[in-house]
Amino acid sequence: QVQLVESGGGVVQVGDSLRLSCTVSARTFEGYQTAWFRQPPGKEREFVAAISWLGGMVNYADSVDGRATIRKNSSTNLLTLQMNDLQPEDTAVYLCAPRPVTIATSRTTSSRAWDYVDWGQGTQVTVSS
Repeated sequence: QVQLVESGGGVVQVGDSLRLSCTVSARTFEGYQTAWFRQPPGKEREFVAAISWLGGMVNYADSVDGRATIRKNSSTNLLTLQMNDLQPEDTAVYLCAPRPVTIATSRTTSSRAWDYVDWGQGTQVTVSS
């Protein structure tokens, strides 16, 4: 089981930036693809960004493409999401999660929430207009 703890959320103004962090308890990212999702108030969980286990493949939701950057540091087991030009519609609880993969799928990503396991508690981002 992989445990994750998100941090970095807060209350910001329109146009501000935030860097969200996700600390992974596993010794390495080995065997896991990782992603960020978000859950706006009263809505279902939605995909934000993902990064593959190997090869550095990234994928972004259309709603954040060009404003978000996902990175991982395997030496520190840290996954980050840089969000720029934040808008009120970005208000949500942001969660990170791992997806078990194999060598055959090591360079793939998934935007489907049901592919992921061991969700963290999330960090709240509120964008005030």
